[in-house]
Amino acid sequence: MHQLELEMQNEALVQAQIALEESRDRYLDLYELAPIGYITLTRSDQISAINLTGANLLGEERSKLLQRRFARFIVPEDRDFWHRYFMQALRQDSSSTCELTLQRGDGTFFDASLDCLRSSGDDASMQTLRVAISDITARRQRNEEERRIAAIAFESQEGMMVTDPNGVIIRVNRAFTQLTGYSAEEAIGHTPALLNSGRQSKDFYREMWEALEDGGYWQGKLWNRSKNGELFAEWLTISAVSGPDGCTSHYVGAFSDITRHLEAEAEIHRLAYFDALTHLPNRRLLLDRIAQAMAGSARSNTFGAVLFLDLDNFKTLNDTRGHDVGDQLLLEAAQRIQEQVREGDTVARLGGDEFVVMLLNLSTDAHEAAAHTRLVGEKIREALAQPYALHGGDFHCTSSIGISMFRNHDMPVDTLLKHADLAMYEAKSSGRNALRFFDPAMQTALDERSALEADLRNAVRDGQLHAFYQPQLDDSGRVIGAEALLRWQHPVRGMVLPGVFIPLAEATDLIRPLGRWVLESACRQIRKWSASETTRHLTVAVNVSARQFNQNDFVKELAAIIARTGADPARLKLELTESLLIEDIDDIVLRMQQIKAQGISLSLDDFGTGFSSLSCLKRLPLDQIKVDQAFVRDLVIDPDDETIVQAIVTMGRILGLDVIAEGVETIAQRDRLREYGCLRYQGYLFAPPLAPDEFERFLCGGAGS
Repeated sequence: MHQLELEMQNEALVQAQIALEESRDRYLDLYELAPIGYITLTRSDQISAINLTGANLLGEERSKLLQRRFARFIVPEDRDFWHRYFMQALRQDSSSTCELTLQRGDGTFFDASLDCLRSSGDDASMQTLRVAISDITARRQRNEEERRIAAIAFESQEGMMVTDPNGVIIRVNRAFTQLTGYSAEEAIGHTPALLNSGRQSKDFYREMWEALEDGGYWQGKLWNRSKNGELFAEWLTISAVSGPDGCTSHYVGAFSDITRHLEAEAEIHRLAYFDALTHLPNRRLLLDRIAQAMAGSARSNTFGAVLFLDLDNFKTLNDTRGHDVGDQLLLEAAQRIQEQVREGDTVARLGGDEFVVMLLNLSTDAHEAAAHTRLVGEKIREALAQPYALHGGDFHCTSSIGISMFRNHDMPVDTLLKHADLAMYEAKSSGRNALRFFDPAMQTALDERSALEADLRNAVRDGQLHAFYQPQLDDSGRVIGAEALLRWQHPVRGMVLPGVFIPLAEATDLIRPLGRWVLESACRQIRKWSASETTRHLTVAVNVSARQFNQNDFVKELAAIIARTGADPARLKLELTESLLIEDIDDIVLRMQQIKAQGISLSLDDFGTGFSSLSCLKRLPLDQIKVDQAFVRDLVIDPDDETIVQAIVTMGRILGLDVIAEGVETIAQRDRLREYGCLRYQGYLFAPPLAPDEFERFLCGGAGS
């Protein structure tokens, strides 16, 4: 047994020896055949070891290199540097790198990079310096060639400047001086702000530096000012140059003067697309814009309008007072028309005394779009009818306006203009100083709308408005409140639905008196219900339009209504629409806080259909969000609506807000809402909007059933 153990141990030792020798052979192969030369130097600079690659780099047989001083292979002009570097490398623990020119045994030279590291050990006399040598001749040649090319490029026809990382100019070329008037001596030491024209905003320069910091590159057009004060346009390219550490070491800017090019382009464009007298778009540009507008209206499903204007009796002025006075009137008329339209609309002159106005993004509803167009047309007609102070005395000039509505590509552009032109002649035939629509049916509808608007203005005065209340219930079936809903009982038209008159009120200034009336009625009802044990717990919700809410005195008016009616503000809830949030959010939050300070609660109506984001929602001092009936309607059959409702309920819970769903019409909808955690409901499943006495009977009749 002892003999067997000895043999096994001996076998293990043999295998270990074989493995050790194989490992050593692999190391020697790697060492000898490495692409880098490895040299070991004694403290006296003698070569004590060198691999085959190192011997090949020095151009000598390895046996002849051992014990020779390495400094012998360094060119004379680098030897003093090498001696200092060598001594320093022996004193430090970390690795270091230097670059030298070496001379081979055959007398040829090569550039070398030396990576040096002192060997470890306590005995200083036995320490060595391990050196890794790389031939960098090709790299240096490439760098030198690139520097030579860069020097040639720097003195090109383009203006060039080089700055340090802080933007201070350190070099400019001759073209820079020729283009700006500043000599190198005058520019160096300053920043490029030396050329600042004041034409670019702070945002422009901020975006430029952001691009340079993010991508190391920027190019674009800007205006600068030369030494003599003249402005010039330039096309500028800036590149960031990184140093060995990866940080920006310099910025290089190259620019060319494009002033004449821009001026020529602008003049060509002006002559081709703009009227020479008024500088308004001409027929060519107008046709192009109408085509684009028709394509845009097809995508947005909104109406646009073309108004064809002709100045009445303009020919008389031209014939009696001359073309100079006529031109003066045309310029004044163009200015007046422009003042009546929005920034995105187009005013064009076709020639003579004919102008065209194009209105965009009016409404998806044909009647609303036509009403808005008529309003703008009347404003233009009234503005043009004001006296003109011309040379030789005042002059009165009216206008005839024809209108053609459009939505999508349902007719060619020329046909659209022809329709507006025909409507304009109809306006002239009716006695001038008038406005006509091309579509007779549209004209009839507008007349009807105007009559409805007139009736609505009288509705408050004549007591035709009524407040109805639709119950709001909790999950147990208990009525917890009601939403006040406006109804209009017209003596001839009968019951006019809110969908008919509310949009009309929103489009005019009528929404404010209507909103005030509803608030007063709701507050009086709150006061009345507070006297009964059955109804004193109810909260009444009132819709407030964005237009009403944004009145400067709305908060003060609200406080006055509560004081006047004696209503408990804790029983009043204002429902605000999401469209409100497109205004100044800081002002809205402040106004909401002032309302909350009165004890009134706030709800966000029709949530999910408008503009609110989570970040915006977090800032609003809300008590409740209302799920819009558009999502409730198909809740049990549409996965998208299901997902949206779940998200709204979850968001409300996270933000600590009460959530109520409107438009609940089926038990399945109610059950699905309950499943998601929405425990407040409003809709025809429970009750329609009711008159106050009907509402009270509903409460007494067992709402929970």
